[in-house]
Amino acid sequence: MRLALIPDSQRRSLEELEDRLDLDSGDLRAKRSGFWIMLTLSGVIAAAGVVGDSTATVIGAMIIAPLSTPILGIGLGIVTGRGRLVVRNILYVLAGVVLVALVGYIFSQVLPNPTNVLTNSQVSGRTSPTLNDLAASIATGLAGAIAITRRDVGDVLPGVAIAISLVPPLAVVGVCLGSGAPSLAAGALVLFASNVIAMVITSTVVMAVAGYARESDTTASNRHGRIYAVLAAALVVVAIPMVLNSLATVWADDIRKSTQQWLAETPDAVVGSVTWQGNTAVIEVLGPRNLPPVSDLEQSVAEVVPWGPSIIILHAVGQRIEGG
Repeated sequence: MRLALIPDSQRRSLEELEDRLDLDSGDLRAKRSGFWIMLTLSGVIAAAGVVGDSTATVIGAMIIAPLSTPILGIGLGIVTGRGRLVVRNILYVLAGVVLVALVGYIFSQVLPNPTNVLTNSQVSGRTSPTLNDLAASIATGLAGAIAITRRDVGDVLPGVAIAISLVPPLAVVGVCLGSGAPSLAAGALVLFASNVIAMVITSTVVMAVAGYARESDTTASNRHGRIYAVLAAALVVVAIPMVLNSLATVWADDIRKSTQQWLAETPDAVVGSVTWQGNTAVIEVLGPRNLPPVSDLEQSVAEVVPWGPSIIILHAVGQRIEGG
């Protein structure tokens, strides 16, 4: 399995990995200055992209962001039993979280927002992570771990940086906090945490399979079981809100279908978005002034959603006009 995953001819040595993933080895000043300069610039670009709702700008921030280096370094420290490397890289990640979130907060206070930043696609797409996001982060973490350990596929790392999306969620955290929306900030933080944990777990697995533990002189292999248990528990913790968000998405779709059936005999009625406000489903409806009895819809919703949530209908009176 190891040879199929990481052929010996392309496998980086342990010394090479340590040089790439340990910011406190080799040319310390150059490594640290490069990390903080690139992370700060990435945070600025990401915050500007989030506030301006610019996907291209946010993608640029993903490519520049160097946060994957200490995160993969955590995995290397776990595999080789180097506790100090793990702790140092955790501190780098935590400091990076504070830095980027602070940049996002400042941007939300300083830059003019022609529209409500909390409703733009860059924010809404990162504040309700689902199991789809977790699956993507695990696959991306595997790709990143393989790329860092193999010489022949290192050119995929920019793609990994785009897919794993580390800095943009942190910028969203800062923007949401600066805009008075802590619940949305928490959602973006969950997305970031899931990406980090997935990358640490996958890098640990790949590096263990690649045999780096055997190359190290560590005697702390008996601690690996406890560390893996902690990582698994952390993954479960961040997965819980993702499961709830996934279920909420499914239930919102079921409510939308029930609303469409409720309006089936109402001419020119159109069902818009279905969103959640706590335990209440908010349904947008465009249609004539008179709608069917709301009690019929409440009964249908109670049949498809386990706890029978309250519903609010945002009714816009009008008609649909199609150009020909």
